[in-house]
Amino acid sequence: MNVYVDCPTFENDRFLLRLVVRDDASDLLKVYSDVKAVPLFNSDNCHGDDFYYTTMERMQSAVDFWIEAYQKGWFVRWSVVDKNTSVVVGTIEEFLRESDDYFTDCGLLRLDLRSDYEKADEIANILSLIVTPSYDMFGCKMIATKALPIAVNRRQALIELGFSEVDHHLVGFDGTKYCSYFVTKR
Repeated sequence: MNVYVDCPTFENDRFLLRLVVRDDASDLLKVYSDVKAVPLFNSDNCHGDDFYYTTMERMQSAVDFWIEAYQKGWFVRWSVVDKNTSVVVGTIEEFLRESDDYFTDCGLLRLDLRSDYEKADEIANILSLIVTPSYDMFGCKMIATKALPIAVNRRQALIELGFSEVDHHLVGFDGTKYCSYFVTKR
């Protein structure tokens, strides 16, 4: 399976994960301008982008970049759609990380959600759709995601899904060390 040729969708009774499209920008602006949500996003090693977008132009530019990145095989960005409202309430980014640190041969997963969805049961419901398929999609031996200490609900959901916090630092392209990562292995 090549996720960059044929991007799968995932769904359960509550959520749909599908490749981000340009028309998602208006819903996503509500996610990326949410001052309660932004501090929980993982912007590690993202060239200074804090993912706080307050204009439609900036949001559309980000979505266009995510589509281009997918086409170039850099990462996949799925939109998280609440099936009850048909509204995009977040995104999941994932890619295969090859590096010289602990986080090599790793599916690095980033979950960005509107703050009203930052609840343990909602997070577990969303992540349960993608974690297991990620091993085959990205040909990796582990999945890693960041959850800061302030992200209590996120940490609870990760533990419920079998993730464990690790003491290892993810080392960025410029040597910066990042912490607060949880991993699960096949």
